[in-house]
Amino acid sequence: MTTNFAIIIIGDEILSGKRVDKHLPKAIELLSARGLQLAYADYVGDDPARITATLARAFAAARDAGDVVFSCGGIGATPDDHTRQCAAAALGVELALHPQAKALITERMKDTAKEQGVPFEADRHDNIHRLNMGVFPAGAEIIPNPYNKIPGFTCKAGKGAVYFVPGFPVMAWPMIEWVLDTGYASLHQVAAYVEKSIIVFGSMEATLTPLMLDIEAAHAGVKVFSLPSVDHPTYGRHIELGVKGSPEAVAAAYPAMLAGLHRFDFKYGPELVR
Repeated sequence: MTTNFAIIIIGDEILSGKRVDKHLPKAIELLSARGLQLAYADYVGDDPARITATLARAFAAARDAGDVVFSCGGIGATPDDHTRQCAAAALGVELALHPQAKALITERMKDTAKEQGVPFEADRHDNIHRLNMGVFPAGAEIIPNPYNKIPGFTCKAGKGAVYFVPGFPVMAWPMIEWVLDTGYASLHQVAAYVEKSIIVFGSMEATLTPLMLDIEAAHAGVKVFSLPSVDHPTYGRHIELGVKGSPEAVAAAYPAMLAGLHRFDFKYGPELVR
């Protein structure tokens, strides 16, 4: 069964345009470097009911289909951070201070006090409040944070899982890489995926659809794609038509697609390989 990878990006600042999302393109990049693909993505603002509903769908997909979902943002301890609480609500479990998270957060607070040249006061109100960043749904496991030691967390469901990381790219991205490389190395297919396509001028997608269906029917494991463009800076109006899959499958399907194309009186641009 193919493992679906997905991402949830949480935060009003993304939906309002105050900040531009960088997580989606980075997730695509990190997965692509390992021969993997993103199956779907969700954006949700800082609304607890919507976050809970989104996470409930993610846990269901993890449990029922083995999906691997990354959730970025909202795991801090300020009033607009709701992700930890919503994850617990979506799972129907209690929140609890994770002992390893507590130790790591305490270690971080001691480091900060030392850097500032002040004594560490464990009972100080703000230090006690910081421990809330280690309050996770019961049964969660931690994700190490190489930037400042304050961990994210994982909630497993069936054969899948949802991984919760901060909204800060400098923290989130190495944490996502750690998950991919320690938990899913067996799925990496760096040399087992390729795309081949050709630029087609003077066609409509409807004209190409029967050919696309024929290629997919005749070549198992291959996906045929068409990407139309009306204002490309180099090619102008065109369709990029191609196939993607394992090198062996693409090697058989691509010539068949070209043979089918040449039944039409189209003009062609360059062939592309990714």
